[in-house]
Amino acid sequence: MGILKEFFNNVFRDGAAPAVTQNLRQLDRRQLESHLAVSRYGKFELTDAIRPSFDLKVVPQEAFRREVYYDNMNNVSIPVLLGSVSKEKLFDTFMELLDSLGNIVDVVLESSHDRRKNGHIDFLRENIDLPVLKSVLYDYEDLLLNDGCTGIAVLNSSIPHEVQFDEHKLLIVYGEELNESETIFHNYNVYRNESVRFITEAEHVHSSRESYRARFNELKLHLGMDY
Repeated sequence: MGILKEFFNNVFRDGAAPAVTQNLRQLDRRQLESHLAVSRYGKFELTDAIRPSFDLKVVPQEAFRREVYYDNMNNVSIPVLLGSVSKEKLFDTFMELLDSLGNIVDVVLESSHDRRKNGHIDFLRENIDLPVLKSVLYDYEDLLLNDGCTGIAVLNSSIPHEVQFDEHKLLIVYGEELNESETIFHNYNVYRNESVRFITEAEHVHSSRESYRARFNELKLHLGMDY
C-alpha cells in the first residue's frame, strides 16, 4: 500500500493526532492526495516516513544546528547536533557519522508500530562490531529511511558519544567532541543554521505499513536483540 492508504489505515503519532488528522480529514480527496504526494520542498526531499501538516508551519529544509542537552539527574550538559538531510544522501550521512563511535558499539532499535501503546518500545544489543552492524544496516536501508515507526540509536558509552537516526528521519549526535560530525555534515553540503526549524517542531504525520513491521522484526532478530 502507498502513503495515502497508509495515512488513514495505519499510524498516527505525535503531532499527527488528533489535530492534524482532523485537519487533513476535512480536505477533499484531491487536496489530500496532492499534499501527501509532495515529497520535495525546493532542493530538499523527504522520505516516505513523514509529512508536514497541510498548513506548512514548518517547511522542511536541509540544515543542522547546535543545542545542549541538560541531564538533570547527573547534573551535566551534553552538546548536541540536530540535522535534517535530504533523502538522497541521508543514509550515507548517517552511516558516516557512525565512524566516530569506535569499533565496538551498542545499538538500540526503537519501534512505535503498536498503536495500542504510548511512546515506543526499545530493543538493545550491546557490544557489536561497528563494521558488522553497518553491514547489516545496509540491508535494511529502505526500512530505516521510509518507516515512520522505526528509529535507531548507536552509541559508545565509554566516550560517551551517540548517533540517532530517529523516526522523523532527523540525525542527532550527542557528545563532547562534535567537530568531526560537523565536518561530515559539511562534506554532504549540509550547513549550520541556528534558526532552522525541524519538522518535529510543528504538527506532522508519520507513515508506516505492515511490511515495515515485518522488516523491523527481521532486523531485530538479525541483531539478536533483547527487549
